[in-house]
Amino acid sequence: MNEGDTLIIKSGYYSFEDGLSLDVNNVTVTGEGMEETVLDFKNQQSGAQGFLVTSDMVTLQDFSILDAKGDALKVIGSKGINMINLKTEWTGGPKSTNGAYGFYPVESEDVLIDGCVAIGASDAGIYVGQSKNIIVRNSIAQYNVAGIEIENSYFADVYNNLASHNTGGILIFDLPDLPQQGGHHIRVFDNKSIDNDTDNFAPEGNIVGEVPRGTGIIIMANSDVEVFNNLISGNGTVNLSIVSYGDETDDPNYYPHPKRIQVHNNTYGPSGFDPDIQTGDLAKSLFEISNGNMPDIFWDGVVPLSQMIFGQPNEEKLIVSEDSEVNFLTISPLKYILGFSNPIRTEKEEFAGTVEPLSPITIDGI
Repeated sequence: MNEGDTLIIKSGYYSFEDGLSLDVNNVTVTGEGMEETVLDFKNQQSGAQGFLVTSDMVTLQDFSILDAKGDALKVIGSKGINMINLKTEWTGGPKSTNGAYGFYPVESEDVLIDGCVAIGASDAGIYVGQSKNIIVRNSIAQYNVAGIEIENSYFADVYNNLASHNTGGILIFDLPDLPQQGGHHIRVFDNKSIDNDTDNFAPEGNIVGEVPRGTGIIIMANSDVEVFNNLISGNGTVNLSIVSYGDETDDPNYYPHPKRIQVHNNTYGPSGFDPDIQTGDLAKSLFEISNGNMPDIFWDGVVPLSQMIFGQPNEEKLIVSEDSEVNFLTISPLKYILGFSNPIRTEKEEFAGTVEPLSPITIDGI
């Protein structure tokens, strides 16, 4: 292919033994529909992923990638990558031997994932990491460990998606020991994160392996996150969790606590009816602290020691503006450490405040 070309893959079922790669700028690769043009990698003998893109201004649309040996569609260092009406799937159902990621753009800029379907990834179906200017919309993530994950990224809009039957529906994470840290300015809105009920099948040692089955949305260690107008329901452990990174790290640049998180105008359905107290510490601790009365919204309350003593700065505080029947629980860490008999707080009214909406994300040409 040359710059400016369009490659059309006709309707059909194509079997590959090697991975595919694309390193030409300003090209389009299009099939004739995700159910019509199918790229099958179940017999793949070489390559760490099904399809690798390392170039700029690329549009991929209207085809499927099945049963890749590793990640299905990986994008590294691209400026301007459009993934439209694509499907990635491992057809044998949820298994730890499935590839880690369905859609996997990293270290990229101006990322669009629109109208895509991701099924069966052993880490995240739709994942964007260490990137900026991101839109994930109109997509479906099912039967993955994490349905949709935005990690260590800046400026993302995640909206009009369905995340269901995953272990966890939507994850907004920031992790240490990565070149880009301090994830911020993420809007999660108009999504359905419902009925996430698949047992965690991540390979051992993977951080996402600590996500309990039945989690709707988790925000961990990010700042400036706005969660609004979502339907979060049918998640057996908890609908929405806001937590600090809990493992030890030697990374001196990493800030493990969430700040400036705004949660408002969401709709919550049943949750906490089947807590996964066997996976990680989150569900077990929450179940014990709440005496089994699992909340819709949980904040672990963990802040730096100085803030435990003197309080959080106003500009960093959590804001919760939800209907009165929405259940909320947080922990007072100092009381917990000192052994107070009741370290929990359940009045979300003390976290009321004025919502300051984040700005929409814009990508050139969209």
